[in-house]
Amino acid sequence: MNKIKIISDSSSDLSKEQIEENDIDIDPLCIIMDDKSYLDGIDTDSTEIFKWADANKTTPKTAAITYDRTKEMLEKFKKEGYDILFFCISEDMSTCCNVARMAAEDIEYSDHVYIINSMNLSTGIGLQILYATRLIKEGKTAKEIYDMVNARRDKVRASFVVDTLTYLGRGGRCSTATALLGNTLKLKPEIVVENGKMHVARKYRGSQDKVILKYVNDLKPQLENADPTQVFITHSHASEDVVVKVKEYLEELGIFENITETKASGVISSHCGPGTLGVLFYEK
Repeated sequence: MNKIKIISDSSSDLSKEQIEENDIDIDPLCIIMDDKSYLDGIDTDSTEIFKWADANKTTPKTAAITYDRTKEMLEKFKKEGYDILFFCISEDMSTCCNVARMAAEDIEYSDHVYIINSMNLSTGIGLQILYATRLIKEGKTAKEIYDMVNARRDKVRASFVVDTLTYLGRGGRCSTATALLGNTLKLKPEIVVENGKMHVARKYRGSQDKVILKYVNDLKPQLENADPTQVFITHSHASEDVVVKVKEYLEELGIFENITETKASGVISSHCGPGTLGVLFYEK
């Protein structure tokens, strides 16, 4: 049986336990603050990012995985004889896929490196990775897994509610005027990922904790048709109380075998801001 290694960029937001249990290697994206580049999850985290952003009244810039680090990782596993499944954030959001492709080509290992454009972000990628780990255990080849993951990609349901439009405004994902008006009116948009891109779905108003519970309740029809294997509650510094309530709600549905809380990576957090929470799963 061929040896298979899974690599993911740092935006997949899996828990530390899931990463270690499945022997997943993480290739960090970059976060740029004060003209200095930091490796996501290694040199900085969301707590430091939010402190810097508030102090400087702006958001960090973000950049893809680095060519040199990616090439070094691929060379290591080439020498060890692995086929590689490389999961990346949506190509519509980052150039991570292209960096990985270039590195694989330059070490003449493209036939053994399967670049998976998740067409998603955060644990929308994580769900696809966990599916791949199950297929590895079933003895599937890297090519078979690549095809099966891609065939199921459009079944991922990824959405989240942001607490403040300030970060989206600072990052250019909505206008400053829209962000200011939205914050004044206490608008809390639900952001949904479809076809590799983000768009606004529902618009809520009120306190974030109440909005999150309403958002989760509105997901019930989709949740009732979900793959029971795994659901994620992924957030960037959401209140502990509301996270507990969301988990209790999901438990009461009696659908999911695994309900996992994870923290959003630095890159994801720098764009969505503190207080953001999403529920992510596969539909059947």
